[in-house]
Formats: sequence, structure tokens, C-alpha cells
Amino acid sequence: MLIGAGGPDEGLARRLKALACTAPLHDLDARKAKLDWADATVYQMAEIALHTIDQVTIAMDFDTGADHQQVANRLLPFIAAQAPHRTPGEHARVARWVLDNLINVGTTDRGFRRVYGSVDGEGRYQRRAFDFKLLVELAARDGEVYLRATDEAINVLVGALDTDVESAQIAAEVKLENLISRGRLADAKLAAEQARYRTVQYGETLRAKLDATRRDVRSVDWEREVPELLDAALTHIESRFRAETAILKNITASRDEAEDPDRKRRAAELVDIVGDCVRRHTQLQSRLQAAGAVFRAEQDRQQFSGPPQRAAIDLFGQLLLPTLALPLADAVPPAQSFFHAATGIGVPTVPSLSALVSLLLRPAPEREQLVGEVPDPELTPAEETDRYSDEQWRYADELLDLPEVPRRLSGLLAEARRADPAVARLVALRALHAYGPEVGGAVRQGERRVLLALDDGTPLDDPEFGGADLLLQSAAVGSGSDATLQSETEEVA
Repeated sequence: MLIGAGGPDEGLARRLKALACTAPLHDLDARKAKLDWADATVYQMAEIALHTIDQVTIAMDFDTGADHQQVANRLLPFIAAQAPHRTPGEHARVARWVLDNLINVGTTDRGFRRVYGSVDGEGRYQRRAFDFKLLVELAARDGEVYLRATDEAINVLVGALDTDVESAQIAAEVKLENLISRGRLADAKLAAEQARYRTVQYGETLRAKLDATRRDVRSVDWEREVPELLDAALTHIESRFRAETAILKNITASRDEAEDPDRKRRAAELVDIVGDCVRRHTQLQSRLQAAGAVFRAEQDRQQFSGPPQRAAIDLFGQLLLPTLALPLADAVPPAQSFFHAATGIGVPTVPSLSALVSLLLRPAPEREQLVGEVPDPELTPAEETDRYSDEQWRYADELLDLPEVPRRLSGLLAEARRADPAVARLVALRALHAYGPEVGGAVRQGERRVLLALDDGTPLDDPEFGGADLLLQSAAVGSGSDATLQSETEEVA
């Protein structure tokens, strides 16, 4: 390492870190021959790992990430192309093995560590440890666990480390526009994919700042660093929108004017990639505008939360590993004590008294702050919903007013049909309703009489309706009329 007057070569240290990030991918190819469940020498594990990081990065959103099973399913065609004679079960197992190794399942913190050397300003060689992660598992608000690619993983895709996101994005856009204007769509696709990776990395930078703010607002510099980041990000988005809109217009024209099917397909792929960049910039802009509100809310919440009452416990190192090393009889009491304490108490379903009083004493907001002038609605006249007229109801009431002698339904239908066929249908409906009358409801509504129907087994002989030829009679209801109702019902029977 060359040391100049300005001190050690920081560029070499950066390149060593970039090389260290690719070491886990090369380890996959070094360890594939030791797998006992398959002859994995036919698979190019480093290529599969790069494809895995690519799929996770594309599927990442600002709040969520990639689903484990979806990522494994997207890897299957690429793995099957390397070994088409192998079984689909083996392909799925290879995908799961690569994914688990990129997450580094089985370690305590699921991270990688590589040692590299650097020379300080006095010419002394020192070994330093570089800790990093490629894929991380995070829990969503709905309880699901998803995958996210770290900055180191994205840098593996674009072949750099700790690159300034803004300058790299501008360079990628200029390169992309230049390649499109020269008609080199194959190279333009690679440049567009790298531009999208940089966009994702910019969103990851903001998300990491907001997550650190939610944990401890004092750990993030909201006085100078974050406001400068937000201003630079908004300026970045504004310029990227103009550039990507122009690029998208040129690609679309190239796609529509191309006669070669392969060139048209490449142009269509570029349209999808640049369109995805525009969508990600739109989402990033909404998060940037809400970042200030997140800081103020977390500042208020953490200011009144109070200091922690006790130190955190390392469940893996302080409880799980020592318990697994104990005999079964000795391991049961600490495990029982942990689970009894971890389950906690039931959460009350009502708010606390202090929160309830605060809600009740909150002043009502002024009206003009909520809505403006309320326009007069344009009302349309209501549609006529009654199928039968008042005259038809009156005539049906006269036919069904049977206080003394019961009558057959067939006779009532014939008499009603001679006046109006619609009245006959209304009489049939009311007779059907009278077969199981709501006597209690009629009493509560103040009705004096109720229509009763009885089936004595006689079939109905009618050209329009079928069923039983019911016996119909009106009965008095109300206070003091229970005995009358019972005697009249027995008389009908």
C-alpha cells in the first residue's frame, strides 16, 4: 500500500471491503462439494447467489421486502437451466440452501466478518474487522417475515462499495441516455438495472435513518445531517423525474419504431425497468415528505417514555445455549420460569383512565379547519317502490276482512281476479303471510284484528297458484281478547 503525504490510501481499503462482500458468494462454490444430499458440483452457486440478491432487491418496497417462498420460486427456472436433468425437488433445495447461506442462518447475529489490512499515517500495518450482512430478515406489522437486501448486497450487484448515491445515480442516468441514443439496448438494460439498484439504495438510506429515529431519536442528527439528506433527496428526485421521463419517451419511441423482434423485446424490457424507477421515485418522494412528521412524533413519544427500567437480556446467549447444555431435569425449571414471565398479562380492552379523560377534555376543532363550504346536493326524485296502488290495497283489505265466517283461498282469488289480476297476487301474498302471523308484533303495533290461515289438507285448485287451499278468517287481538282469539281459532279449525 502506498502512503502519500495525505495519509493512507483510503481507496485501497474501500476496494478491500468490496472484495470482502463477495467472499460469501465464493464460499458457496467452495463448500458445494461437501453437501451430502446432492452432487452439487454442477451448480454455479455464486451465480445463483447473485440472482438471489437481484430478485430480493427488485421485490423490495420502502416498508416491506421479498417473501422467502416467492424468491425461491423465482430462482427455480435459473437453477433448472444449470441442471435440467435433476429433479425439481433438488432445485428447490438448492435455492433454499443458497438463500439460507446469504442470510447466514445458524450464526448468532447472522452477519459476516472479514479481516483486511490497512496502513495508518505512520506506516504501521493494522488488521481490521469488517462486519456486514447481505440479506436480512425483518418482521412486518402484520407479523410476516420478509427479506431485504443491505447496502453491501446492492454494492455487490453494481460492483462498488460506499459509493455516493447521488453521483452514482447521475452517472448511471447519463450512461443510460447515451447508450439508448446510440442504439446499444443490451448495454442500456444493464445500465438501467444499475440505476434502479441505486434508487433502491437511496430509499434504504432514508429507511435506516427513520428506523434509527424510532429506536432512539438522539442517535440521528436531525439538526444538520438529515435535513441536508432530505433536501438533497428531493432535489435528486426532481432531476431524476425529468431525466427518466425523457429517457422513457426515447425508449418508447425506439420500441415502437423497431422492426427487429429482438430489438423490440429489449426496448420493452427497458420501458418496464425505467417505469419501475419512476414508481420507486414517487414512493420515495412521499416518504421524504413524511419524514419530518415521523421525527416530531418520535421526539414527543420518546421524551415522555422515561428511561428503561432494566437492561436487555440476550435470550440466545444467556438463556437458550446454557439451558440446552443442562440435563432435562435441570433445564425444565428455568424454561418454565421464562415462559411464565414472557407470556405477560392480558391487555385490557378499554383505554386507561388518563387517556379517556384526555380524550373527553380535548377541545372541539373549529369547523372551518375541517371542511369548507358545503355544496347543496342535487337530489333526484325517489323511485316508486310500492308495486300495488292504494286502491288495490283497499280492495284486498275488504276481501280479507272476515270477522264471522272463514273462507277458502281459492274463492278469494277468483273474486279478486275478476276485479284485478294484481289484487289476486296481493291476496295470495297476504294469505301466505297469515299462515304464521306475528300476533305479538300486531299487539305491539296496536292492531285490533289479525288475519289467520289454516291448512286442513285441501289442495288449491287455481290456474296461477298452487299449494294448499287455506282457510282464512280475521281474529280480534289486544288486551282482553286472548280468550276470543283462542275461541275463534278453534272455530276455524
